[in-house]
Amino acid sequence: AGVEAGDTCVVVGDGAVGLCAVLAARRLGAERIVAMGHHEDRLELAESFGATETVSARGEEAVERATELTYGGANHVLECVGAASSMETAIEVCRPGGTIGYVGVPLGVEEEGMDLHSMFGANISLRGGVAPVRAYAEELMADVLQGTLDPSPIFTKTVGMDGVPDGYRAMDDREAIKVLVKPQE
Repeated sequence: AGVEAGDTCVVVGDGAVGLCAVLAARRLGAERIVAMGHHEDRLELAESFGATETVSARGEEAVERATELTYGGANHVLECVGAASSMETAIEVCRPGGTIGYVGVPLGVEEEGMDLHSMFGANISLRGGVAPVRAYAEELMADVLQGTLDPSPIFTKTVGMDGVPDGYRAMDDREAIKVLVKPQE
């Protein structure tokens, strides 16, 4: 989404991808980061990662609150869910001329469609796709090893190989954000 130092951005989604987006926005120097989600514990984690404000409301109330917090919309919006409804939210909280970066796998968007007319009229750019992990891994790993970047709170459950099905179930039931698999356990 082109986040740079001093920018204001909105992160739509409080799952692992959204929480990592908050970390990334903070690392890139965003001055204000508004995290939107439905889970209070995850929004608290987003704040600990650098979100300056959080929005836990849903629907139009959420859009109104995020738009108010960003004084009319954010120049940079990170859509981290992939649902048609979250893409709609991203479009609605994006300032005219802004950019939406979608990193949530777009499931259901084809069936429900996107409001391209609103994007066109507001001159909103859309960027996204699979993250090129290898391009950033070396630099980010150095930050993790130095302790300047700590994504470990996202891993809220640890399982051995036999526990992988339970790990997936825990994520599906929203009992875990991400599951760390330790083969030796």
